Amino acid sequence: MRTFPLADPGTPDTRSPGRFLWWMARGQWHTLLAGMGFGVVWMSSQAVMPAVIGRAIDRGVAARDTDALLLWAGVLLVVGLVQAASGVMRHRFAVTNWLTAAYRTVQLVGRHAVHLGGTLPRRVSTGEVVAIGTTDLSHLGQVMDVTARFAGAVVSFLLVSVILLQTSVPLGLVVLLGVPLLMLLIGPLLRPLHGRAAHQRHLMGGLANTATDIVAGLRVLRGIGGEDVFLGRYRRDSQETRRAGVQVARVQSVLEALQVLLPGVFVVVVVWLGARAAVRGDISVGELVAFYGYAAFLLIPLRTATEYADKFIRARVAARRVVRVLGTRPDLADPAVPAPSPPPGGDLVDARSGLRVPGGRLVAVVSERPDDSAHLADRLGLAAAQPDDDVTLGGVPLSALRVAEVRERVVVSDTGASLFSGPLGERLDVRERGDEAAVRRALRTASAEDVLEALPEGLRTVVAERGRSFSGGQRQRLVLARALAADPEVLVLVEPTSAVDAHTESRIATRLAVHRAGRTTVVTTTSPLLLDVCDEVAFLVDGRVVATGRHADLLAQDPAYRLVVARETGDLEPAGAGR
Repeated sequence: MRTFPLADPGTPDTRSPGRFLWWMARGQWHTLLAGMGFGVVWMSSQAVMPAVIGRAIDRGVAARDTDALLLWAGVLLVVGLVQAASGVMRHRFAVTNWLTAAYRTVQLVGRHAVHLGGTLPRRVSTGEVVAIGTTDLSHLGQVMDVTARFAGAVVSFLLVSVILLQTSVPLGLVVLLGVPLLMLLIGPLLRPLHGRAAHQRHLMGGLANTATDIVAGLRVLRGIGGEDVFLGRYRRDSQETRRAGVQVARVQSVLEALQVLLPGVFVVVVVWLGARAAVRGDISVGELVAFYGYAAFLLIPLRTATEYADKFIRARVAARRVVRVLGTRPDLADPAVPAPSPPPGGDLVDARSGLRVPGGRLVAVVSERPDDSAHLADRLGLAAAQPDDDVTLGGVPLSALRVAEVRERVVVSDTGASLFSGPLGERLDVRERGDEAAVRRALRTASAEDVLEALPEGLRTVVAERGRSFSGGQRQRLVLARALAADPEVLVLVEPTSAVDAHTESRIATRLAVHRAGRTTVVTTTSPLLLDVCDEVAFLVDGRVVATGRHADLLAQDPAYRLVVARETGDLEPAGAGR
């Protein structure tokens, strides 16, 4: 019995799709070998049944020997019981192999997605990841599933060939030579099937990506009247994907038809040769009956072999996509020799912009261009696409520290942050400390008590993916609570109150200063309510700090700062909005 998810899915071999599949097989070789063993016993039991029946006819019925008939009937019963028992075990191991491959793939991709962080959306489309979770893991599981039956098919085919050679050399040679010939006839179809299936997978990934973009931006599209444009685009992409699916189905239908036709013709030839041998007296009546049984049985290993080839091709296509995702390297990597950890409470400095955040202070960043402050926040959290040595903590460049340490000590919560599905309490307690009191304090600071009170099961309420069951203002407050519950040494908040009303924003501003007292906090905002509670405000122009001071002093002394802040004060939502 295996427990999922696996404690450690391992380190995959991503050099090629074939190597990845081999790595997957080696990772579950115990259950694969067990499944193959039971598959061999299961199918071999079927293979010897015609021989047992033939012996019963020749030595029991034809010879009128009751004892011999009872003996062979008993042998047939034992073989049947062995087949039934091995069939049950083969199926159990087949399901185990399917689930192991599927779960391992999910764990590998999920783990790597977390490892990539912000690199993932920049390097891999959403559709690629969705396609892995919806179709590719099934194909990877199926090739592990069919392996047990394929092993049984190979052994049983050899077993039948040996029996036929002992009975009739011509018939044995027909089977030994005929089956490889049939496989060669089907082989030319596998390459176009592989190419068309890969093209269809690519289109399905693109279609899933388009659908995700439409759903994520549905409100915006409705607001600007762009639904029809994106609907037309989705329809075109959908029809192209459908046509690609039809092309795959055409080749697939021919392959499946040949899986029936060619073995059928082959069986007819074997039966015809056996009947002629019986007429000549070369074989007995019982052996002729056995030949009919072999002819019917040979359909199973032949179809299993072609099924394995088909599923192996599909698995390679799926593995290519998985390998492409797993082979993506993050923008950040640990330095060869990490620098010593700086002591807690050190200053956070960005040399490029000239920003200096004294340890334990609450500092706001105001910019005439929101993109400048957002890029600065990314640099402060080592989340930029191309990090450099400009940002230091306690005099040590962040890029010289281990990435895990930076993620532990510096947390950036930006406007793109979303909620994952699952119990709300667990999703807010990202450090997994199990401190419900700390989570509730964070919710209060984020002025999200009303959100919690409205939920039927409180913190145990299951959150929908991306928090779609909440309004924009509620999601923003819950995301802020999650960042506060993490309680990092340095917290960088990007526009944390842009979607809430003025009354809620005022409460958040007052409580935030108290909640983060003594710890370093950076807030990018143009809200006077937040700016007024900050220890210091840094004013950015063209990505450089041109003025610092208290909010009231900058309002009085800097016309450019006053213009930026005053321009935003008229954009506050009316009371009650975003709740």
